[in-house]
Parts: sequence; structure tokens; C-alpha cells
Amino acid sequence: MAKVLLVGESWFLYTMHQKGFDTMYTADYGEGADVFLDTVRQRGHDVTYVQSHKIHKVLPTTAEGFAEYDVVIISDVGANSFQLPPVTFEQSKPSPDKSELIREYVENGGSVIMIGGYYSFTGIDGKARWGQTPLADALPVSLLERDDRVELPAGATPSVVLDHPTVEGMDKEWPLILGLNEVKAKDGAVVAAECNGHPLLAVGEYGKGRSAAFMTDFAPHWATPEFLEWDGYAQLWDNLFAWLSKK
Repeated sequence: MAKVLLVGESWFLYTMHQKGFDTMYTADYGEGADVFLDTVRQRGHDVTYVQSHKIHKVLPTTAEGFAEYDVVIISDVGANSFQLPPVTFEQSKPSPDKSELIREYVENGGSVIMIGGYYSFTGIDGKARWGQTPLADALPVSLLERDDRVELPAGATPSVVLDHPTVEGMDKEWPLILGLNEVKAKDGAVVAAECNGHPLLAVGEYGKGRSAAFMTDFAPHWATPEFLEWDGYAQLWDNLFAWLSKK
């Protein structure tokens, strides 16, 4: 079983309510990883979850600090959270670039998965900006320099396009998804699944380590209820963790 670090998949909500002449505001907090966490933990994987707002406080400050994990997952949180902690953004003091630390960790034999979402890859309005970070070198896909969302509101069916350990034992067609991030597979990368003509699951080697890119959500929004309830959902993560960690 794999020891996994999941980073991201949390947010704060600030809502304005207008009632005729009057307005009021409410605040809330949400997390999107519940189904994923329940699924992989039930399969025996050991997952540490670091929410988006805790990145600057909790993530290791050296590449060696990530080495205790078999797999690092980054999901729906932009590069700014890894590069601009308060000590740098507010106090103008140098601090480690955590995107560089994860790149180095992979180069030295670790592994990383980037999961799709509005703040993954290049992201909505280009705000995720992972293509401008050192970690981009370790990913198996090249990122666009524009908003990379492919919205599929009518739903589209992912399909396995190549035999590979990451999709071993899985259905050739998967339940509908509602969108993904547009990327280009790098030379030497393996695209194991596609959707609507776009890479959906790509994997590759980097240094002594491995990386994967899964271009849609593993949580509600682009991931439909049918996708999250699908029997193959757990098998997908089992396969990915095994291949990435070389177990």
C-alpha cells in the first residue's frame, strides 16, 4: 500500500445575499476530497491531507521532507500557494519554492500526480500558472499559456486507449465526466486514457522518479456522481499508486 500526501481540494466561500433594499454576507468552508479519501483509505493506503490554506504552514521546506511519501498529489490549488507564503508575500523575505522542492523530490525518486480542476495545470483565466513553475519540468504533459478548461456540460465518455499498468483490469469506457484541462503530452509520455479527443491520463518518467497527470476532477464538479460511484474508481488509484511508487 502507498503512503500518499494530498494537497489542495479546499476553499472558503464568501456570499452576498441581496434581499430587496438590504444585503448581508455569509462565510463558509468546503472540502472536495471526501470520496477520494474514503475510497483510497478503505483500500489500505495511508493518506495525509493538507488543505490549501495550510500549505505554507505544513508542507516540508526541503526536498528530503517529501521523501517519506510514495506519492504527492496536487489537486485544484494554484502555484501561488506553493511559491508565495506570507513571509515572502507580506514581509519580502526569501523562502523555499515548494514547487521546486517537489520537482527535486521526483527527480530523486519520488512521484507526483496533478489532478485536474479550475486551479490545476494552467487553470481558469490562466491563474493556476503551474506551467511557470519548476514542477512543470517533472510533469508528463506540457501546459498551455491560456485558460485551459474544456467544459463538457453535456457529458463525455473517457476511454482507455493504450494497455498500461495504470489502467490494467479496468473498463475500456468510463462513466461520464463534465470537463477537463487541455494539455499536450510530452515526448516519451504515455497517454493511457483520453476523453473527447484530449489526453485524460498521462504518465511519464522524470529523473529517478515518475509522474502522472489526470486532467479531470477526482471530486464533484467535473466528476459526475456516476464516476465517483463507479467500481473502477478505486482500481484507478490502486493502479496509479502502484505504478508511481514502483511497487
